[in-house]
Amino acid sequence: MPTPSMEDHIEQIYLLIDQKGYARVSDIAEALSVLPSSVTKMVQKLDKDDYLVYERYRGLSLTPKGMKLGKRLVDRHSLLEKMLRLIGVDEELIYNDVEGIEHHLSWTSIDRIADLIHVLEQNPDIIQKLENVRNHQAE
Repeated sequence: MPTPSMEDHIEQIYLLIDQKGYARVSDIAEALSVLPSSVTKMVQKLDKDDYLVYERYRGLSLTPKGMKLGKRLVDRHSLLEKMLRLIGVDEELIYNDVEGIEHHLSWTSIDRIADLIHVLEQNPDIIQKLENVRNHQAE
């Protein structure tokens, strides 16, 4: 099972490859606000664990296992952001809140949150009721 740090690296690598077509150690380090040497060590570990293929000075690519997990991690992040928006969390809090909780939820909990989002989207009256509660509490 990957650690939260491994997940952060895989997620960022997946995003970089999706956006730019490649991921370099320097880009990953900048995105995660860590030292390139830390990224290199993590990339070597992820290579050993078959999440990616890393060739020094040549770059890296995700294996099918890494691609599958990377997509799932990105989807998890998006899902949690969506849920927080739907329940009325202030936009400036959402990113840090998601970063704070995403590694602490089981995949079963993530699936149930997806179900909840589906219900909320199908029932805008519930979202309105939540907003009414928030507005009443603010008075």
